[in-house]
Amino acid sequence: KLTMDELHHKYGTDLTRGLSSSRAKEILACDGPNALTPPPTTPEWIKFCKQLFGGFSTLLWIGAILCFLAYGIQAASEDEPANDNLYLGIVLASAKIMESFKNLVPQQALVIRDGEKKCINAEEVVAGDLVEVKGGDRIPADLRIISAHGCKVDNSSLTGESEPQTRSPDFSNENPLETRNIAFFSTNCVEGTARGIVINTGDRTVMGRIATLASSLEGGQTPIAKEIEHFIHIITGVAVFLGVSFFILSLILGYGWLEAVIFLIGIIVANVPEGLLATVTVCLTLTAKRMAKKNCLVKNLEAVETLGSTSTICSDKTGTLTQNRMTVAHMWFDSQIHEADTTENQSGASFDRSSATWSALARIAGLCNRAVFLADQNHVPILKVCLTGDASESALLKCIELCCGSVTEMREKYTKIAEIPFNSTNKYQVFLNQGVVSP
Repeated sequence: KLTMDELHHKYGTDLTRGLSSSRAKEILACDGPNALTPPPTTPEWIKFCKQLFGGFSTLLWIGAILCFLAYGIQAASEDEPANDNLYLGIVLASAKIMESFKNLVPQQALVIRDGEKKCINAEEVVAGDLVEVKGGDRIPADLRIISAHGCKVDNSSLTGESEPQTRSPDFSNENPLETRNIAFFSTNCVEGTARGIVINTGDRTVMGRIATLASSLEGGQTPIAKEIEHFIHIITGVAVFLGVSFFILSLILGYGWLEAVIFLIGIIVANVPEGLLATVTVCLTLTAKRMAKKNCLVKNLEAVETLGSTSTICSDKTGTLTQNRMTVAHMWFDSQIHEADTTENQSGASFDRSSATWSALARIAGLCNRAVFLADQNHVPILKVCLTGDASESALLKCIELCCGSVTEMREKYTKIAEIPFNSTNKYQVFLNQGVVSP
């Protein structure tokens, strides 16, 4: 319900120039990074103790204690200690192979600070920041929309709604989850463009509160863990039954109680497959290592269990199997297909640049384009310069910058009046610019 003036006073944000860098640093130091708090993890020493004292290991520890007691009693009661001793050694090794994946490329966000557009890590976004999003971007925080052009967001990860939802500056519902002027953290902008003020970051966002509740839930056992636990119960029952039976038989046949206890321990230990857990862990670890060599991330060893029954793996292509870096290869004008020149010195041009059609095409590609060069890149080659914008528009901008010179000067000459952003329904983009076209 807040008006633009109320937003300005509440967050101290200039609706045109955004926050100052110094103010953003103060808020970041006060509120912390714009990231969800990771769920609590089990300390390594607890994991070690679970492996050391869980399952079959419990039987082995009981057997070991009884062995020491029997040995001590036998050594104290007999003149000569026994020359034969049983030594049990179990070595379990489990390697961590995912350490190299910790520093993945962080998500970026386009913010306006000190009147300049800056591409920063999403974790550095603070409350009050002025953020711009476009089709294909992930919303970096909870935003109060102040301007939008055909903007639609995919809220399926949050609300389950399959249809894209329109976003605009207009207040439409008392419920913050239903109103059109709020875009939520971790949802995706699928169409159009929007500008908004960050109202919540990190755990204070709607998704952050849901994640906090979800992290308190305990995960169930994996199928292989259930099977192993069931197998442990069966083997334990059989081992204890046989051990007690032979203990009773030994006493009936006239053996001493100390020898009967040793029989009990031996039968229980003999029935325990000590190497089972180690074998399962080693097999899963080796499989994960083989996958790591093929650049496949396995976050959890238990996830390898079901790979044998996997028939289809679905993956995103752009940016996952490719670098999401496009280049103009060919152009069509004057009823001919021309090969684009992507060299820095433009030595491979194969078309007539004096053509009026080429001039019109270059002007359209440069003006009807939302991609912009980031600041402080004057000495970087055009093909390696960083931009904000989707891959297609970035490729067009680099091509026109190489062929025709400064696109920034072109845009200053032909100022933008209005636009209709690209959307999946119309499948076109329209810019209305004002200026005098040279003949």
